[in-house]
Amino acid sequence: MILFPNAKINLGLDIERRRPDGYHDIVTLMYPIGWADILEIVPAAGSDTTLTVTGNSVDCPAEKNLVMKAYRALDAEVNLPPVDIYLHKVIPDGAGLGGGSADAAFTLTGLDSIFDLGLEKEYLAEIAGSIGADCSFFIYNRPMLCTGTGTTMQPYDLDLSKYHIAVVKPPFSVPTREAYSAVTPAVAPRQIAEILRLPEAEWRGELKNDFEPTVGARHPRIFEIRDRLYSLGAIYAAMSGSGSAVFGLFENAILADDLKRVFSDCATFAGRL
Repeated sequence: MILFPNAKINLGLDIERRRPDGYHDIVTLMYPIGWADILEIVPAAGSDTTLTVTGNSVDCPAEKNLVMKAYRALDAEVNLPPVDIYLHKVIPDGAGLGGGSADAAFTLTGLDSIFDLGLEKEYLAEIAGSIGADCSFFIYNRPMLCTGTGTTMQPYDLDLSKYHIAVVKPPFSVPTREAYSAVTPAVAPRQIAEILRLPEAEWRGELKNDFEPTVGARHPRIFEIRDRLYSLGAIYAAMSGSGSAVFGLFENAILADDLKRVFSDCATFAGRL
């Protein structure tokens, strides 16, 4: 079975408070996009489950990869046969795009399908949530308003299919811990769900990512990319998650080759939402 775990963007991200357990309560709208890895799962040639990773380098031993964590988590529940997993990384890591989380979630749904387990999405989402905060989103893979630590999700009716998207990931990553360490949590005066009801052309200046000011101050290239996307015609541009990727929404198509020419030292993606 071959699957294509896709990335996500965050439309707004409010960091409301730090919890006693050290995590943070957030509010964000996660929206799936077409930038995708390639994941193949086949019956094992031997007696052990294996993971082979190609493409973008991943600084992580196979057993600690979220794909293997997903297999182990589901295996603990239903006693799976061994499989060989091949993951070709296309989505950049450390970008705020959820690539690793998507790989884990698609591993769960792929195993469920291959072995005809018939597991409910809610059950898979619960397992996914134990692997990583973003993982549950990719079980549903539709626009979701996420609260709490990001694992409490409510479907949100938002259709951006008339728009094109450009995503630019500069040649550096932002550790999530670093991003959180610089933020002062506060409840936003206007809720993301309310702002998203505005016409998309009015999101600029209203729909904010609380990570962006502090991460951008440490890494000014993020502001430069955002402003360049606006100069290219984006109706809205922002950093995704804790960075470092920046995306722009466009009314007209932007060619992948043109995007790469403008941001020659960056990883880029252009497509339709």
